[in-house]
Amino acid sequence: MSFKEQLSDKRKELRELRKAIPETFAGFVEMEKAASAEAALDHKEKEYVALGIGIAIRCDACILSHVSALVRLGATREEIADVCGMAVQMGGGPGLMYAAKALAAYDEFTAES
Repeated sequence: MSFKEQLSDKRKELRELRKAIPETFAGFVEMEKAASAEAALDHKEKEYVALGIGIAIRCDACILSHVSALVRLGATREEIADVCGMAVQMGGGPGLMYAAKALAAYDEFTAES
């Protein structure tokens, strides 16, 4: 299954979860909005942080979500690779494997359809 298909499936699952626990889900969305709001760091910089954490903690869906957001925000392959390097430093060998996944997801999300 492609990264785009995986992200689409995860979004469908999240819509179902939102229906099942609307108040909890809404609370999480509000927290995400507050954490992502521009302050000392802009939104794109915060997405880089989130991607690095997603790689380091080995969260497939987090990687896809944040790579997709970074593509929308105009991130370059070199910037994604730089984040991957820091995540590898923080996550060791498992971080290396998930960093490769993040870069492959970037390549797929930016490929000509």
